[in-house]
Amino acid sequence: MKPQTILFLILFGLGFWLAGTLFYRVRGPMVFESTNLRYWINFALTPIVSTAVCILLLKMLRLPAHQWPGAALLIALPGMFGEALILSSFTTFMPRMSIGSGGRYGALLFASYALFLTICEFIGFSAGTAAP
Repeated sequence: MKPQTILFLILFGLGFWLAGTLFYRVRGPMVFESTNLRYWINFALTPIVSTAVCILLLKMLRLPAHQWPGAALLIALPGMFGEALILSSFTTFMPRMSIGSGGRYGALLFASYALFLTICEFIGFSAGTAAP
């Protein structure tokens, strides 16, 4: 993978994470603290939509399948590190949400990252060069 592609993926991941974090900072109470139905709809759709956006990016960049697992990590890691910071001081970074919403927020993030990384790993694995 070219160095500029690596940098682009890291910056995309950082920007994608920041956009999602700012969305939930503003709209979090409506998602996490209103109704169970709203939460579960969001819980189902967010991982699917975010994974689709990231996979579309990998396809647009025409990355070979064997590079998808590494590319997925480059996209995901900035957000995963950022979310660790946010979740460690949840009320500071998400002041509109109650501390009790931290677990639901973390579960949503975990599911989103897990779905994307799993799909990219399987795609890489099927290409014959990803780690088993």
